[in-house]
Amino acid sequence: MVEFLFLDLDDTILDFQKAEHIALRASLQEVGVTPTDAVCARYRQINKEHWEALERGKMTRQQVSVGRFATLFRELAADADAQLCSKRYIENLALGNDFLPGAKEAVERLSRKYKLYIASNGTKSVQTKRLASTDLEKYFQGIFISEDLEADKPSAVFFARSFARIPGFDSQKAMIVGDSLSSDIQGGINAGIRTCWVNPAHKASGAVTPDYEIESIVQLEALLEAI
Repeated sequence: MVEFLFLDLDDTILDFQKAEHIALRASLQEVGVTPTDAVCARYRQINKEHWEALERGKMTRQQVSVGRFATLFRELAADADAQLCSKRYIENLALGNDFLPGAKEAVERLSRKYKLYIASNGTKSVQTKRLASTDLEKYFQGIFISEDLEADKPSAVFFARSFARIPGFDSQKAMIVGDSLSSDIQGGINAGIRTCWVNPAHKASGAVTPDYEIESIVQLEALLEAI
């Protein structure tokens, strides 16, 4: 039986792809870089590499935040301010609060049966504003953001510090649900709790194997009732 549910926020509940699309283009334009499809695609690859380095403990959050734009601008030979672009991107990203289809209703239903917690590696200022603007906080008994915990998913430290803040916590009754194999699923494995991968594109899981897999958080309630 599952009692404690840890939910990722981006691309699990909120539509991060849409928020990123809007914020990235606006921020690049503000520093004089034309946001072509090719430029944005290259940014996403650089960003992915930087976040993976953060998850492995090879980069700090500040190095990721500014470094991804600095790397992009070097490749483009663009005379643009990476520090300013990072600042504007974070500010613009905080405005992106669209739900994935059916996600808000799913969270509301789940909150009636389970103890819900947000588990996010996202930037604190961004996630705090997005949670407040969507009125999501009322459904959760705890919000665990890596900047507050001074540890990032998938480290066991992130989860240990989260668990320590939950009265009566039982890892045998816990599950993490998220879209990232390297962050959410590997993090759950490291922490010794059940895992559920949100995989709308039906990608192969590779070396990281989740306990369960769903296309959308909308399917989570039925899954939990069946296990």
